[in-house]
Amino acid sequence: MRTSRAGIGYGLAAYITWGLFPLYWPLLAPTPPTQILAHRMVWSLVFVAVVLVVRRRWAFVSALRSDPRRVGLLVVAAIMISLNWGLYIWATNTGHVVESSLGYFITPLVVIALGVIVLKERLRPTQWTAVGVGFIAVVVIAIGVGHVPWIALGLAASFGSYGLAKKLAQAPALDSMAVETSVMALPAIGFLVFVQVRGTGSFGHIAAGTDLLLISSGVVTVVPLLCFAAATRRVPLTVMGLLQYATPVLQFAIGVAVRHEKLPPSEFAGFALVWVALTILGTSELRQRRRSLRSSVNRGDLGDRPRGVRAVVE
Repeated sequence: MRTSRAGIGYGLAAYITWGLFPLYWPLLAPTPPTQILAHRMVWSLVFVAVVLVVRRRWAFVSALRSDPRRVGLLVVAAIMISLNWGLYIWATNTGHVVESSLGYFITPLVVIALGVIVLKERLRPTQWTAVGVGFIAVVVIAIGVGHVPWIALGLAASFGSYGLAKKLAQAPALDSMAVETSVMALPAIGFLVFVQVRGTGSFGHIAAGTDLLLISSGVVTVVPLLCFAAATRRVPLTVMGLLQYATPVLQFAIGVAVRHEKLPPSEFAGFALVWVALTILGTSELRQRRRSLRSSVNRGDLGDRPRGVRAVVE
């Protein structure tokens, strides 16, 4: 697959937004993480529904009915991203921003491994080296802290699997989000009704500002996911892994500089190895990108140009 300029732009927009999330979720305290997750699911569906109504885009429903494989993949994607959201919100609001960033540092390596194993994408020797160094980094951290860094591994595995399911489904961004948010919102609505009836629900019982932030979680969730979906349809999975660096870099900086989380020597050593792996991988990808651009110029092919915001939901 040829790398698209528009795809790179959409990917960066998604990853930078996600990198800033550690500043957003703590604002919803003291709402429990389970309720934050449920509100995020419900309001995401509301936002997607509004976009569908405005664009009068319903034809995809009949198309999906005739393609159960695609629907199944989107359901898997919904489950994977729900697990990712829940773990990330809990980790962010309980002081594990740095370990969460490790998870997203590892994710590119997981994405690349999935691209090789499932999609049969071929790796260059430098990419194999990067994956190997990343694996060693996880082992170093596990030995140093005395336990497997399950938060980081859980985030990497769930998001990597989400990206793979989206890649295999090859559904338009908005259509995909409609299915995913519908699957996620059904149990979330039931849970929120239950806690509100019991009197333990946060919505309407903390502050108007908190309620507004809970509602806006739908927007801040769906917009980067739409960008991510648009990117996965336009660039190879290995390139998506490279772009993903923006998220953990921002998260790590926020964890250390803003949240003042400590970084023990063993974790610092593990992070250093991950950064070595990402440097190797990034250098390899940049060189390959330059070669591809030179080939495109020689062929007179300047690549795809962004078509504006409308392209994100197509």
